Amino acid sequence: MGPGDLKHSVCSLIPDDKNVLVGFENSEDACVYKLHDDEALVQTLDFITPVVDDPFIYGKIAAANSLSDIFAMGAEVKTALNIVGFDSTNHTKEVLVEILKGGNEKIKECGGVLMGGHTIESPEMYYGLSVTGLIHPDKILRNNTPKIGHVLVLTKPIGMGILTTAIKRDLLSEPTMLEAIKVMQELNYKASKLLRGFNVSACTDVTGFGLLGHALESTNDGVAIKIDAREVPIMADAIALSLEGVVPGGTKKNMAYLQDKVTFAKSAEHLRLMLCDAQTSGGLLVSMDERDAKEYIKMIEEYSFGYARIIGSVEPRGDRAIEVF
Repeated sequence: MGPGDLKHSVCSLIPDDKNVLVGFENSEDACVYKLHDDEALVQTLDFITPVVDDPFIYGKIAAANSLSDIFAMGAEVKTALNIVGFDSTNHTKEVLVEILKGGNEKIKECGGVLMGGHTIESPEMYYGLSVTGLIHPDKILRNNTPKIGHVLVLTKPIGMGILTTAIKRDLLSEPTMLEAIKVMQELNYKASKLLRGFNVSACTDVTGFGLLGHALESTNDGVAIKIDAREVPIMADAIALSLEGVVPGGTKKNMAYLQDKVTFAKSAEHLRLMLCDAQTSGGLLVSMDERDAKEYIKMIEEYSFGYARIIGSVEPRGDRAIEVF
């Protein structure tokens, strides 16, 4: 579902409870409920359809995608529940076993515990997690509180929506496919933990709404985001495939929603679709002090595979929420 349709669907469901520190009125990555002065519960849920043929790898990618929202809030994962729609007509039980093994591997990697879940028969397969984490109420990372003068760091490349579409159509070269798998199954766990030592004003992860969609959610009435398209890391072959029409439906919906909210310089027009590409298990988009950003990028090089970089800045609000140059 596109960002516009989603906002319309949930606008009447805003929670009314003094212990809700973060609801879904501002399109945050996860909700936060205060337990007491020193601890709050962080909850999220996400699932995806298969993006690769290998069930074990699919399980790892889907779990990494689900867990990411906890990390985007700066929290620690504690427990997770499986959410599964399984096509037993066309797949053996062993396929389900491998999917769940892959997911559990990622849950354990970040210190979480799998506590069960729910599985149904479904003609279209999907898998994901409901995840619970913990955080101190004073240490929550919000997505829409960027500070003017801070820069934007993106920790993973974009183009995954296009590449996973190409995988489904058997159009992607093996080296590019392996690189995409490596990036998608990498948790944002360590990249999130390392943020705790720096001056960070906002954080979100880049998933289904694409880079520009999640950047838009990071703005507010007083600030805008300026993105240098030349600095945005893009997966190999993604641009060429997009020009051939290998584009997921979610990417097209994102672009339609954002067309009157983003200003593009002529030099960046050819990247309009790419910057709206719907991501699977994308990276963190962080607003932070520029000196800290440079040090942070060096520290996460191993976990970002060298893709992390400064892609823009937080500016005073002008006519549009986002400017791409």
